[in-house]
Amino acid sequence: MTTDFADPATAADEIPRDRWGRPLVVPPGGGKAVGYMRCTTFASTLEDTFNLSRWQQRMVAIGLVDRPDLQLAVAAHRDDKSRLNDLCNEALDAAAAKAAATTGTALHALTEQHDRGTLDIAKVPLAYRPDIEAYVEATRGLEVVQIETFGVIDDMKVGGTWDRIVTYKGRNVIADLKTGSVDYGMLKIAVQLAIYSRCVQYDFRTHTRTPLPDVDQAVALVIHLPAGTGTARLLEVDIAAGWQAVDCAVRVRAWRAKNNFSRVVEQATSDTPPTESLALLELINRAATIDDLTALWRAHAHEWTEQHTAAAAERKSSLQ
Repeated sequence: MTTDFADPATAADEIPRDRWGRPLVVPPGGGKAVGYMRCTTFASTLEDTFNLSRWQQRMVAIGLVDRPDLQLAVAAHRDDKSRLNDLCNEALDAAAAKAAATTGTALHALTEQHDRGTLDIAKVPLAYRPDIEAYVEATRGLEVVQIETFGVIDDMKVGGTWDRIVTYKGRNVIADLKTGSVDYGMLKIAVQLAIYSRCVQYDFRTHTRTPLPDVDQAVALVIHLPAGTGTARLLEVDIAAGWQAVDCAVRVRAWRAKNNFSRVVEQATSDTPPTESLALLELINRAATIDDLTALWRAHAHEWTEQHTAAAAERKSSLQ
């Protein structure tokens, strides 16, 4: 059953983006729109990508075996990194990796049409009707409150789009549709959904922010619809633990911004700042983004001084 839906203007495909694909958001105080980190990018900070990388390697190997022309191209461009990257992507496509992604995108669109009440099941290819029917059955007890809504957490400068807010066991919860494997990515999913549950809705046309409905911040749902299997299931996700991981991710990103693990030893004088303070000032002066400045402040709050605040303000000004 459906109730009230977000304005389509807040959907992810409508949000203006910069050349890196980051959503452009006007800060709460107004001014020029700035790039916010995508929620999926932030949620990947702590992700163990070993199994994903191995899967991609296998797909590239299969793609090369199936495409002798790609083998020849690799031999001809073995010293050209850019061309080799393109050839690896082509090999992935040849191994049907892109086809799986395309199918997942299509299932997202079809399930959205169902939840909006606009789906004509007769137009769905026969091979994928069992997927849609499984989705309908798995979500029968859910009441859809929102579909495809964009939101932000301004303090973190993070933005993203949640698939649904649904009523589940009498509570409004974030729900996300997954059409691939979830065997190895549940940490990332928990972080992602935890962030969504603490967002405010953002309308890019008016730059206004609207609080979410009263959303549960302890539990969220994954609607797992593995493409082509004709099966679907609901998974409860512990997003309270996911939010704890967000704090770890902030600290990790701050450490990644640190690139001066060594320095030349100089003769100390009586007016030389303490080593730790000097190191932090260097980190501030070398911060590549405003997000990095915020992460530094969070990670070094115990040693932050007015001198650091002044340096951060100057660096922020130069970055803007």
